[in-house]
Amino acid sequence: MTTPRKATPRDDRPARPGPDRPAPEPDPPHDLVGIGIGPFNLSLAALAHNIPAAPGDPRPLAATFYEQRPAFHWHPGLLLDGASLQVPFLADLVTLADPANPWSFLSYLRTRDRLFPFYFAERFHIQRAEYDAYCRWVSEQLPGLHFGHQVDAVRWNTERALFEVDFTQLDRDGEAEALGRAHARHIALGIGTEPFVPEPLKPLAQAESVPVLHSADYLRHRERLLAAEHITVIGSGQSGAEIFLDLLRARPEGAEKIHWLARTQAFAPMEYSKLGLEHFTPDYSRYFHALPESARDELVPRQWQLHKGIDADTIAAIHDELYRRTLHGGWPDATLTPGVSVRTAGRVANTRVELHLEHTQQGTRSRLTTDAVILATGYRERPLDTILGGLDPYLRRDASHRPRIDDQYRLVLDPAVTGHVYVQNAERHTHGVGAPDLGLAAWRSATILNNLTGATPYPLPERTAFTTFGLTPQPPRIPAQALELTPLSQSI
Repeated sequence: MTTPRKATPRDDRPARPGPDRPAPEPDPPHDLVGIGIGPFNLSLAALAHNIPAAPGDPRPLAATFYEQRPAFHWHPGLLLDGASLQVPFLADLVTLADPANPWSFLSYLRTRDRLFPFYFAERFHIQRAEYDAYCRWVSEQLPGLHFGHQVDAVRWNTERALFEVDFTQLDRDGEAEALGRAHARHIALGIGTEPFVPEPLKPLAQAESVPVLHSADYLRHRERLLAAEHITVIGSGQSGAEIFLDLLRARPEGAEKIHWLARTQAFAPMEYSKLGLEHFTPDYSRYFHALPESARDELVPRQWQLHKGIDADTIAAIHDELYRRTLHGGWPDATLTPGVSVRTAGRVANTRVELHLEHTQQGTRSRLTTDAVILATGYRERPLDTILGGLDPYLRRDASHRPRIDDQYRLVLDPAVTGHVYVQNAERHTHGVGAPDLGLAAWRSATILNNLTGATPYPLPERTAFTTFGLTPQPPRIPAQALELTPLSQSI
């Protein structure tokens, strides 16, 4: 969160009473205030639109959402030409909870007169740029979304039994323009993730002289990177693979001068078998949540190939491009080395970077000098403590001091707090690898709304996987001698 330089109170903030002005009535509270407008809270906003606030209450749910950015954008630095979403188009904001919802991807295509072209394209996986355009369409049409609003603090007001949400309204330049406060019965945190920069490379990433940047900023700096004589890509996931392929295609044959390094022991394909994908079902989320904390913590790192591998088509495209460059003899000047970690890094002559590498299996060390580094090192959940500092006395934490989250995606709070704080994509430690997966967005949003309203505006299936995760509890066996058997002759 940035610190506002200067701001003036908004007109809708409670005014101070004077001798000729009685104290105004507080604004009616919202049923739900969402903080952050990424795909997950956008899904929640879409499904919350026009549903009843409570059983028997004709009043529609009063929901409003705040986002610091001026408009919706989904990973703009990685919207490479031709890059596809890794989940089918059915994993849009609403379809897997409400196929008839007006905010579906198919509804978006219909408004653009593109249903027939999409039908004939026969694409189950759409391009990332198209998913971004679809989400922007929803964000521009859906009421109750407030961009350019930075949430500064959340507190619990014991007297009113409501959450207080303080925010700063920003102008187009990101400068503070006005202050405001909203009250809510419930909160939904969708503040997303932030780029992860390994510790040895943080000082270089903060400098300007040598391009050492995260893959999240790749497209913005692409021309500068292509001008570098030698480029190093670090990271073995999908982003690293796509950037390596994009650079490879743009570099001249025989003078590619690209290194691709990764800590993993192989440039491995993502687990994409049909039964493997069932780890991204509600069934698996429920199973994972019920495991002991120690079992969950041990399990997540071992499942890296479920979400950190590379799409098989991307691997094939990389190999095809490398192979094509051998047709006239020789090998491309591209080095692909897995099993390598960066120990330390520093600048050389203020214009280059020296990476100190270690191969984990060989136990060997080496140095690599390069002109540019792209860190495809993934993302980490943004810490909730920054925005929830006012709720810290009420938070219940696990053995690792992480917020406890129940099976309804609610922070476990002191009973004195009667409202709920729902979290989206901050619960991998409690719900497993499916937490950041777009395919579970609609289901999680529907689960939250069913719980919040005390009703079932979105009936959800009880079973979603063919796999039975764990041993299901069996009814107790009754000893044979305890059974009363009726002779066959008497039962006729």
